[in-house]
Amino acid sequence: MFTTILLPTDGSPQSEKAIPTAIQFARLNQAKIIGICVIQPLPFPSMGDSGAVIDAGNFEHQMESAARRNVEKIAIAAREAGIPFEGLVTLSPSPFEEIVEAARKFNCDIILMASHGYTGLKSLFLGSQTQKVLAHTTLPVLVLR
Repeated sequence: MFTTILLPTDGSPQSEKAIPTAIQFARLNQAKIIGICVIQPLPFPSMGDSGAVIDAGNFEHQMESAARRNVEKIAIAAREAGIPFEGLVTLSPSPFEEIVEAARKFNCDIILMASHGYTGLKSLFLGSQTQKVLAHTTLPVLVLR
């Protein structure tokens, strides 16, 4: 039986589509949901078309606000379904490591996460956090498409 479910989100439509499935899964298992959104820091100040430097602090603040909204979507769905919920937002250049660490820290039994379904060169260049989680955890991972 699964008692604690980790549900990573990045705010994408695929991640949002995973929320109802996670709610149903939690209800069936009488489990709680831990929602996580990982913010990746701006690796270096970049130059826009106008030659202006992007303010890394402002970027991270905007990303944190968006991440909190993403986690809040899960919180609202869990609250409406009567499912216990905890949410967190973290900052890391390596989202998969944060996801695996959160699963350990919160004693999760399973990770439910969306797959973006990238293939070919797009998969090679963009990478897959889902694939990296699969490679670095011993927990069951339910990949939702």
